[in-house]
Amino acid sequence: MLLLGIDVGTSSIKVSVVDAQSQRVLQSVQYPDNETEISSPQPGWAEQSPEMWWEHVGIAIQKINASGLFNPADISAIGIAYQMHGLVVVDKKQQALRDSIIWCDSRAVKIGDDAFNAIGEDKSLSRLLNSPGNFTASKLAWVKQNEPDLYSRIDKVMLPGDFIAMKLTGEITSSPSSLSEGIFWDFEHEELSEDIINYFGFDKGLFPEVKPVFATHGCLKADVAERLSLRTGIPVSYKSGDQPNNALSLNVLEPGEVAATAGTSGVIYGISDQLFSDPKSRVNTFAHVNHSVNDRRLGVLLCINGTGILNRWAKNTFGNNLSYQEINQQAASVSVGANGVRILPFGNGAERMLGNKLIGAQFHRIDFNLHHSAHLFRAVQEGIAFAFRYGLDIMRENGMNPTVIRAGKANLFQSELFAEAFVNSTNVPVELYHNDGSVGAALGSGIGAKVFSSEKEAFLNVKSIKLITPTMTEQYEPVYDDWKRILEEQLTIK
Repeated sequence: MLLLGIDVGTSSIKVSVVDAQSQRVLQSVQYPDNETEISSPQPGWAEQSPEMWWEHVGIAIQKINASGLFNPADISAIGIAYQMHGLVVVDKKQQALRDSIIWCDSRAVKIGDDAFNAIGEDKSLSRLLNSPGNFTASKLAWVKQNEPDLYSRIDKVMLPGDFIAMKLTGEITSSPSSLSEGIFWDFEHEELSEDIINYFGFDKGLFPEVKPVFATHGCLKADVAERLSLRTGIPVSYKSGDQPNNALSLNVLEPGEVAATAGTSGVIYGISDQLFSDPKSRVNTFAHVNHSVNDRRLGVLLCINGTGILNRWAKNTFGNNLSYQEINQQAASVSVGANGVRILPFGNGAERMLGNKLIGAQFHRIDFNLHHSAHLFRAVQEGIAFAFRYGLDIMRENGMNPTVIRAGKANLFQSELFAEAFVNSTNVPVELYHNDGSVGAALGSGIGAKVFSSEKEAFLNVKSIKLITPTMTEQYEPVYDDWKRILEEQLTIK
C-alpha cells in the first residue's frame, strides 16, 4: 500500500510517495524548480494565487507518477501539509475570490491588536491562547473592511491546505488545528470562538465542517483522478499546517518534545499538555495534530519570518552564481563573529516575537576596506541562528526548556556552519533526521486512513542520523550578546 504526501510550501510544491509497510520513500519531487515568487502589491503585503498552488500540485503529482518507480494505482491515501496562517476565500462555485493573503503579510497587525484590546487580554490569552495579531482571522477582517463587495460573495473561509483538499475532493472541511492557527478556536470550550465571531461580525456559515486532523476530509473526484492518473475515491485523510506536520514527521508528539525547521521562515515548535500563552503573544500556541478534548496536545510555536529567505537573498545578491555549498564554504573560511559584521534577519514582514514590529533586515558595521562576501555570508547564518536563540529565550521565560531539539537535515540545517551556530548559540543539542514535509504528510495520511494502528507505529523507522552538541558556546556567547544589543537598540526606535 502506498501513501501520497503533498506539501504546499511558500517556495514550491513537494510531493512524496511512501510505502506504508516499510515507511520507505519511493520517490520525491518538487515543482517548480525555481522558488515561487511572493506578490507584494504594497509594502508589508504578501500574496500568492491558490489556483497557482493547485496547478503546481497537479504538475508535481504527474511528474512523480511518471517516474516509473511505483504503480500510481497502488496509492491508497493522500495527506496534505501547507504553509500556515494564509487566508483563502471561495464562492459558492468553489472559485477563489482573490489571491491568498499569506503568513508573512503584515497588513492586519492593527486590526488584530484592536481585537486583542477589545476582547480583553485575559480572555484572549486564556481562551484563544494568543492575541488575534496578524493571523487569519484578522486578515479576514481586513477583507471585510476593505473589500466589502468581495466579502459579500464569500461562501467559505479556509486555510491553504483546505483549498487543495477541496480541489481534490470537492469537499470543504477544517480541523481544530487549522482553525486554531487562524485564531478562530476557543480552547476553553473546544469550538469556534464566539468572541472572535462576534467581535468581527463574521457569519458562522463561512466556516467549514470541523473534523479531526486524522480523518477523511473527502475522496478524490473522478475527473481529478483521471487527470492525475490516480484511482477515484482515494481519501484525503490528513491535513496539517507545515509546522505541526514537521513535528509529526520528526515524531514530536508528546509533552516536552521539540522540533525545529529553518526554511523560508524559521520555527521552534514544542509540545505541551498545558494551556499555554505568552503574556505578550510573542510565541503562539495551536492545537497539535494529535490534540483532543481528553488528551490535550498543544504546539507552542516560535516563528521567525526572515531565515532561509535572507540566506537566499544574500546568495542571489552577493553570490555571483555560487551554489549554496560554495557559499557555505566561503562563510566557514571566516572566524566566529564575521569580524564584527552583524545582521538582523527581520526583512520578511512583521515579526511576532518582536511584538509584531517591522524593523526590516539590517546590516551593521560593514567596513568596505575590511569585509567581503564571505563575512556577509557568515554574518547572515549567524544572525539567523541568533534570532533563534532570542526566540528560544522567550520560550524559556515561559517554562519551555528543551534538552534536545529535533530537525530535518534540510534547508539551512544542511549547512554545517549554521548547525554549529545554532547549537552553540542556543546551547541545546540538535538531532538531525532525514525528514521532509511531504513524507510527513504521506505518513499522516496513513494514520488518518488507519493503515497504521497508532501515530507511534507510523514512525517506527524514524532514526536520528546525526547528533550535534555544543562545543564552542564560549566563542558564540559574546557575539550573540553584541547582536542582541544591536537588536534591542533598534526595537527602542519608534
